[in-house]
Amino acid sequence: MDIENLHSGQEFKELPDTYIIFIIEKDFYGRGQAVYPIERINLATGKLFEDGEHILYVNGEYRGESDIGKLMHDFNCTRADDMNFELMAERTRYLKENPKGVQEMCKVMEDMRKESLQEVAKRMLTDGILTFEKIAEYAGLPFEEVKKLKAE
Repeated sequence: MDIENLHSGQEFKELPDTYIIFIIEKDFYGRGQAVYPIERINLATGKLFEDGEHILYVNGEYRGESDIGKLMHDFNCTRADDMNFELMAERTRYLKENPKGVQEMCKVMEDMRKESLQEVAKRMLTDGILTFEKIAEYAGLPFEEVKKLKAE
């Protein structure tokens, strides 16, 4: 990640701060907080590493009145009319209620399903136990596609 944020000749200290955000379904830490910030520490000295990299775990169960609480609420809504943030509600309406949006979402879901099946087939091919025919049958992929995956 760092290499794309630093140009040739720039000093390491010139890297911008980066944030990795994980939105976790459950309150993993069980403390009811909206966000759990994680920072790296030098275990030998006990001091923060201060490399500009930050990790945030956002509690998907959190439902406070803050923007994060409202956003986690919206992430769990099935109806756009129940959402707090209009931008998200608009996009949800488009993807769930507009025929063109529904078609787009169906295409994305079908692509994800196919990609998952291909990954399963690749793992089966790696094992080398099953025939191409059986892999195609179990993964629900055409025989020719399984042969193509093997060639890759």
